[in-house]
Amino acid sequence: MKYTAIALDYDGTIAHDGVVPPHVLDGLQRLKLSGRRLILVTGRELEELLGIFPGVWLFDRVVAENGALMYRPETDERKELGEPAPDALIDALHASGIPLSVGHTIVATVRPHETVVLEAIANLGLEQQVIFNKGAVMILPPGCNKASGLKHALAELGLSARNVVAGGDGENDHAMLDMVEYSVATANAIETLKNAADYVTHETHGEGILEVVAAMIESDLVALPPKKPRRVLCIGKDSEGRDVHLPTAHGSVLVTGEPALTADLTMALLNRLCKGGYQFCALDTRGAYLDFKPAVVFGSAEHGPAVAEVLTALKKPDVQTVVCVTGVSDADRPAFVQKLLLPLRELRETAGRPHWIVVDEAHELLPASADSDESPASAAENTIYVSSDPSILAPAILASVEGIVACGAEAPAMLDAFAAAVEWQKPALPRESVRDDQALVWFRRSERPVSLIEIARVKADTTATKPERREKSPEVGQVLRRA
Repeated sequence: MKYTAIALDYDGTIAHDGVVPPHVLDGLQRLKLSGRRLILVTGRELEELLGIFPGVWLFDRVVAENGALMYRPETDERKELGEPAPDALIDALHASGIPLSVGHTIVATVRPHETVVLEAIANLGLEQQVIFNKGAVMILPPGCNKASGLKHALAELGLSARNVVAGGDGENDHAMLDMVEYSVATANAIETLKNAADYVTHETHGEGILEVVAAMIESDLVALPPKKPRRVLCIGKDSEGRDVHLPTAHGSVLVTGEPALTADLTMALLNRLCKGGYQFCALDTRGAYLDFKPAVVFGSAEHGPAVAEVLTALKKPDVQTVVCVTGVSDADRPAFVQKLLLPLRELRETAGRPHWIVVDEAHELLPASADSDESPASAAENTIYVSSDPSILAPAILASVEGIVACGAEAPAMLDAFAAAVEWQKPALPRESVRDDQALVWFRRSERPVSLIEIARVKADTTATKPERREKSPEVGQVLRRA
């Protein structure tokens, strides 16, 4: 399961004229019974919301006051996420005679009184921000919005924004929709939100949200692909300066070539995964990623890692892991990897994480001799298999990948051998010869032909111990073979 939670605005999204219809609540309850979490993110003041919405108990968390207050329905606990508005500002606004509502942290009025609000803030020398939502004018602490409030809720629930769907209809929903992995604008939403969203519903309000709920339950949103790529993982740039991306929908990839060449490329990908907010678990056979600072390392050259410790760390969505198997004997490595990959796949089913798995020198850890139909590796998604000798990699792995990134001068021969091994039609290759600092990228569902890219260099703060390059490469005809 990729999408483990949904965050929804109230007014104009699940509610119409302030009321959520019973059948919409029923649909949300079905979604919760599927194992997903529900989060309500609204600009309303909490007491007002509790007075009009008896279905609030269905949500795991409520972010009210446009991100300034969090509420736990199960325990009736409240947590302020920002400082209350200064008394001087409230007094000045009351004295101006404009209509005013004061919550725990939010202060709200309506248009056209925003000029009075902005003048009061400026005159008092405050840093309060003003957020608009259709006719509402909301005054909030600096940096406080629906996205910041949702971030607090996700942290409490142990969820990653990369596994969250969010839906809204107004100006104040932009930050929240931009923050999550998949964004939804209802048919009644403002045009700018529709233009930015991954999906625009056919129906308005709660009826539109039920479209998304049904697709989450039935296909984990596979049936509703986003209308444009978002948060794609860039491998590098081609000869024309265009970005070349990894597959985005459950795709795995083979990275092959000499270890000294694949190390740079893989490290760059890990760095981009971190920056994108994606959690990874990298299985390291050579100690190549021990110096990758954003990650927690398990195992060493002398001692094998403990599977339980790795799984405990991965329960926190912001923790990246490197599992060093150098201390595990060569004979025991395949069994250890199977022991780790099975619970990793189970964790992905429930939590949607780790988002990516990286298997270094995969032919050693997942060899053809260890392959079986029951292997947890045979159906792995979003996995980067790094191998200097794919010819002995498990056939199920080769059959599962969406494409290949071949590094170095022998890349054309590697692509030819790969095409023969997986029975894909041989691709047309670029006319240029491939240097050692370049790679050929080929994905079977890509509209582009094979791309020639520069291999990204590793930044200083993530420099890893690079393996020595082999003095002699394997014969081209043995790079890949049909098993």
